[in-house]
Amino acid sequence: MQNSEIYLESLITATPQEGRELAIKLARKSIAAIQTDAEKRKALRANYAEDTAQLIASAQIIAVEFQTIAMANNYWKS
Repeated sequence: MQNSEIYLESLITATPQEGRELAIKLARKSIAAIQTDAEKRKALRANYAEDTAQLIASAQIIAVEFQTIAMANNYWKS
């Protein structure tokens, strides 16, 4: 990954809501790392915006990221 921005200092979050937001961010960052051309990503949005299977696949990626974050946070149990 060429961008040296540190966007993931920890998987630990204060709440499940913050964990979900982090999961979405991780999914988006992964796509940007795979398809580095922002204009191509923008052009492709029209394709998947109307494709139920692609939208479900995107939701599954976020769910996997969230599962990892939830485990790292011991499912927010004290």
